[in-house]
Amino acid sequence: MKTKSASESGFFNPRILLGFVLCSIAILLALVGLGLFSGGSLSAQAPNANQQSSGPTLGASYKNDISPPVRNMPPWKASDLKAQHEANENPKVPYRHHDTPDPVIQKSHVSALDLLAPNLPAPIRNFNGIPFPGVGCNCAPPDTNGAVGQTQYVQIVNEGFQVFDKATGSSLLGPNSISSIWTGFGGACETGGSGDPVVLYDHLANRWMITQFASATGGTPITDECVAISTTADATGTYARYGFHLGSNFFDYPHLSVWPDGYYMSMNVFNSTGTSYLGPQAFAFDRAKMLVNLPATFVSPRGALGGTVDPFLPADLDGRTLPPSGAPATFVGFPGQGTNPNYTTYHFHADFTTPANSTFATFASPPAAGFTALCPTTRACVPQAGVSPSSNLDGIGDRLMFRLAYRNFGTYESVVGNYTVSAGGVAAVRWFELRNVTAGPVTVYQQSTYQPDSTWRWMGSAAMDGQGNLAIGFSASSSTMNPQVRYAARLATDPINTLAQGEAHLFDGTGSQSGTSNRWGDYSSLTVDPVDDSTFWYTNEYYSTTASFNWRTRIGSFKIASGSPTPTPTPTPTPTPTPTPTPTPTPAPDFSLSISPSTVTFTRSGGTANYTVTINPTGGFSSTVQLSVSGLPSGTTGSFSPDPATTSSTLTLNVSSSTAPGSYTFTVSGTSGTLIHTATAKLSKNNKR
Repeated sequence: MKTKSASESGFFNPRILLGFVLCSIAILLALVGLGLFSGGSLSAQAPNANQQSSGPTLGASYKNDISPPVRNMPPWKASDLKAQHEANENPKVPYRHHDTPDPVIQKSHVSALDLLAPNLPAPIRNFNGIPFPGVGCNCAPPDTNGAVGQTQYVQIVNEGFQVFDKATGSSLLGPNSISSIWTGFGGACETGGSGDPVVLYDHLANRWMITQFASATGGTPITDECVAISTTADATGTYARYGFHLGSNFFDYPHLSVWPDGYYMSMNVFNSTGTSYLGPQAFAFDRAKMLVNLPATFVSPRGALGGTVDPFLPADLDGRTLPPSGAPATFVGFPGQGTNPNYTTYHFHADFTTPANSTFATFASPPAAGFTALCPTTRACVPQAGVSPSSNLDGIGDRLMFRLAYRNFGTYESVVGNYTVSAGGVAAVRWFELRNVTAGPVTVYQQSTYQPDSTWRWMGSAAMDGQGNLAIGFSASSSTMNPQVRYAARLATDPINTLAQGEAHLFDGTGSQSGTSNRWGDYSSLTVDPVDDSTFWYTNEYYSTTASFNWRTRIGSFKIASGSPTPTPTPTPTPTPTPTPTPTPTPAPDFSLSISPSTVTFTRSGGTANYTVTINPTGGFSSTVQLSVSGLPSGTTGSFSPDPATTSSTLTLNVSSSTAPGSYTFTVSGTSGTLIHTATAKLSKNNKR
């Protein structure tokens, strides 16, 4: 809130002047004491003393366990079946933006030839995903989301998920309800799951993350976040399940990311009735503990940042090159400020050992180009063919769209994102690339509003491949067109600020949505294949017939890179020079684990056996490794000597007579800083004496 200026005459009264100076000094000292100037100067998006909580919010998982393999779980329960309804509506974020001319619109004349004959190849894979009713949810919209792994693609919607073979597009599991993952867990995660799902692939550890928010009461407010981390790279296997209670407010629109030292999340926070916006809030979950199936904590160094702060997203790591050592997790805010709109960049240092040392501060405020807000009062203004304006779709133009994708190219870092604006009287995708977000100085390398014609484009998702080529997937519609799923792209060598490769159609819907409170999803998802680091996978929704509550989803992959995915030099913009990326750097120090023997057999009476765990260093790795074991059967314990270890350790298993006969696979995990690796072995117990 702005304070009123003192009257000019007051400054000529010595007593008033002295009082004013002393008060100003006191306020300044108080702000410094609160640490609000740490990490960079304050901006319009930084929290103030009235918005900051009294201290860090700390929490622990109120329960964690290992699920049975989800391939063996019942796909859904009768309690999953709900009456036809609208999915949880996003409470409105206050509108403050002042419209100004957009100086970065990419119109058709910029790349006329590419628009007439796009250079983009056709999709590689193109198949249907989960259809309405979304495994018992009977809700709209689907909030379509997905991620790609080593061999599988996982799609998630309200309130179901499905696992596909990415080589063929055939289904490997499901669609199952998300709550089926939580069968037997109890509490809000099993019975109060409410959607807003996110699936991510942690390519550093080759694990899947499946999440949704939940209500302890089965209604509102939404107070819990349920997080499941697969124990292997197989999304149909077992999961480490966690339930986190975040507080008593209404926590909405969860978006998560992978960073080496934690899983990070942003929330839009409202009061318990959802009627008052309290601001965004950042959370960090202890990734190291969750990857080895141990009880985990979360830390939020500040509460909701206040009703004048726009929503933000956490940066999600792509590629095998890690951020600079010790780099903070980065969050970027939507440029919705009334004056001087900017991409407010925050740094989050999470300390899980001493949570009180965690910090969250404004680091930079690079300027966003002017724009006109989309549907600021009605929200629903996107037209469709064959339906009345009362069925116009929600353009959701008040926040960044998922994901905020981060890459480290060695000589520079890039973060790419997008949001929806109004340009030329239609919805358009504003995309941007920020550079050097962890070390600074943070700069807007490029930003552009993609509005090549009179089609409405919205609900975008952006990502970069390993060469620095950028793609954006989005929905497209008009009063003469049913909603379609499309994508556009640029090569790293194209002129900056343009999607110069043109646009391609992933799938054209043959129907429009009527009713359902004008909702058209909260987000879509574009991810990059971790195997070749160049194939994009996109998922979004469409309608096959004009109807209410009858959405469909589509999944497709495409590639715009040529040759090796090694980053290629980036063209130097004019007039400001920019560094060019170097070839892929020398591999960082790392290690792997191996276990011998691979199997030990015990008799009915049990006994003791030793396994040798060997630490295999690469890239000059010489640090110690903390060891743990999971997956042992009941009645069996394990211990390491030494622990931590540098070269090898002896794992001693004590198998009691109470351990049931059978063959068991257990997992040894090694942790060194942000590096986590696993190896498996077996123990077998028979009925012989």
